[in-house]
Amino acid sequence: MKELLQKITQIPGPSGYESAVREAIRAEIKPYVKEMRVDAMGNLIALVGKKTEQGLSIMVGAHMDEIGVIVSHIEKDGLVRFSNMGFIMTRYLPGSRVRFLNGTRGVIDSDKPDDLSRLQPISQFFIDVGAASDKDCPVKVGDLAVFDREFVDLGTRVTSKALDDRSSCAMLIETIKALKDTPHELYFVFSTQEEVGSRGAMTAAFSLDVDLGIALDVTPVGNLNGIKLQVNLGKGPAIKVRDVGFIADSAVVNWMVAGAKALKIPYQLEVLDIGSTDARVMQISKSGMRSGVLSLPCRYVHSPSEMIDMADYENTIKLLVDLLAHPVKLG
Repeated sequence: MKELLQKITQIPGPSGYESAVREAIRAEIKPYVKEMRVDAMGNLIALVGKKTEQGLSIMVGAHMDEIGVIVSHIEKDGLVRFSNMGFIMTRYLPGSRVRFLNGTRGVIDSDKPDDLSRLQPISQFFIDVGAASDKDCPVKVGDLAVFDREFVDLGTRVTSKALDDRSSCAMLIETIKALKDTPHELYFVFSTQEEVGSRGAMTAAFSLDVDLGIALDVTPVGNLNGIKLQVNLGKGPAIKVRDVGFIADSAVVNWMVAGAKALKIPYQLEVLDIGSTDARVMQISKSGMRSGVLSLPCRYVHSPSEMIDMADYENTIKLLVDLLAHPVKLG
């Protein structure tokens, strides 16, 4: 499992540029799915199973893109100004390294702050790629980069860039491989551009028009840095109740909770006051679909070094496989 995580987290894939990630996922799941296709938004959609009398048509999604930066201006001295692709926390930027899609690497620093007690806006940061002038700068306006941070195995926990949301992509891959039988027609959607507004999931959900939607994503934990959240590392998958863009179907929440209890898997209930997931657009697509979210607890979300607990990862897979292997009872 760690080998798969390492493989797909290290592939650069900012919003709109997920093709290399998609091809790696395609190669992993090809022997296990009935059919695959790539839509106009770049979503990879894989079909597993056939709908029976007791089954539903279900969309199970995770997004392939990671946060990144895009070159907006190059100074005469060769320093690269940039804008964000997805939500960037500027407190993580000083000293961070980035890797451009053309292979160029650089380090981030900032202009001298006017007030050391305030976070600087992204407009005051720059990337130093080692250029002496704008004439010899190896990148141009419009080039994209992602954080340059390796995968590190810490034992029961791992840290890497892009665990948001490649960890969920890996969990879907493991689920596809482990799912031996299902009464459902399952559309596994590896979506694009979630970090800039769930654009891929929006079009995929509209085209599939299924009975039930399940999104997998990471969620922040609240046991450090004064964050007041109930979700913690090592306490099991989080079953989302609400976030700022989504209210989970209560019957779906109860179904997920019952599944965790039956398997004796630890679980947590999640109420999040920042951010949302692809479930937000899945729920309201077309005439709507009943929707829920399984969240993987994650420290340092949207930083160059995100962290997850492998027990949470494995238990989320166990729960998802079991939920999809049996008829869905929503009451």
